[in-house]
Amino acid sequence: MKEKQILGMFPGRLRERFRMLSGIMDELQEIRLCADMPVRIISGDAEYFLNVTGELCHIITSCCWYISAGEMEQILDHICGYSRYAYEEAIGQGFLTVPGGHRIGVSGEVILGKDGQIKNMKYIRYMNIRIAHEVIGAADCLMPLVHENGRLCNTLLVAPPGCGKTTMLRDLVRQISDGSSYAAGKQVGVVDERSEIAGCFMGMPGNRLGIRTDVLDGCPKVQGMMLLLRSMAPQVIAVDEIGSDRDKQAIQNILQCGCRVLATMHGSSMEEVRSRGIEKNMFERFVFMGKKNGKCTIVSVYKDLGEIIYG
Repeated sequence: MKEKQILGMFPGRLRERFRMLSGIMDELQEIRLCADMPVRIISGDAEYFLNVTGELCHIITSCCWYISAGEMEQILDHICGYSRYAYEEAIGQGFLTVPGGHRIGVSGEVILGKDGQIKNMKYIRYMNIRIAHEVIGAADCLMPLVHENGRLCNTLLVAPPGCGKTTMLRDLVRQISDGSSYAAGKQVGVVDERSEIAGCFMGMPGNRLGIRTDVLDGCPKVQGMMLLLRSMAPQVIAVDEIGSDRDKQAIQNILQCGCRVLATMHGSSMEEVRSRGIEKNMFERFVFMGKKNGKCTIVSVYKDLGEIIYG
């Protein structure tokens, strides 16, 4: 299914060059396209270059596929169903989401509206196709650590980019929504500002988030958290990549209403978390993640801002 979704992003004439990716599909992370530059494939901890014959190599050779601006236009038109105007708003935000939750980041010449805000882009010459990885059971080892006497603890997942924060959050949401041996299923609201948690396409999640989960797709975190709180009566709200003072204030408001919170943040240490103004009463569990032998893993778990309970 994943292979079909990924190959389906490319028009027929170019699709054949990507068929060799089937051998690394489980580890495939990114397909990087830049006009007049070699096509780059990121898989696990390795970087490959794609040849014009579809073969992968570790070094740049004369056989590498230097993708043209015209070929990139063909790929974007195909992804947009040859109705690019219908995706104007998404392109203006810098990314599109396709079936399966895969996300295509785009960059080019920005078109500003009269209000000075980004309206659209043209001459798109850079694309980053990020492959969604749904790992059912990723949070199995974390579930007993984020529950205490049958109660879900407010939890913050902390890691550098590419270490599995969103994948872990997604599976936590699924298990908390469906219910487990640690607690009965809860109503969960997901604010998916960048369409990475649920991977929605035309409103339908591409990833499994549980039977009691509502998703607000493409909405800024602060507005989304308050909207869900007012409209959907969640017991738990999940958001990705908090950091601003407004994010933290919205979380404080949610906690005062008795709602639980699951969130992620870029970082690598407890000192870094403290330096970003995370107050002691905001989260009860701090989960630090990293990579070992190319695999995303839990490094340590703290209770409140001090006691280490794992790692």
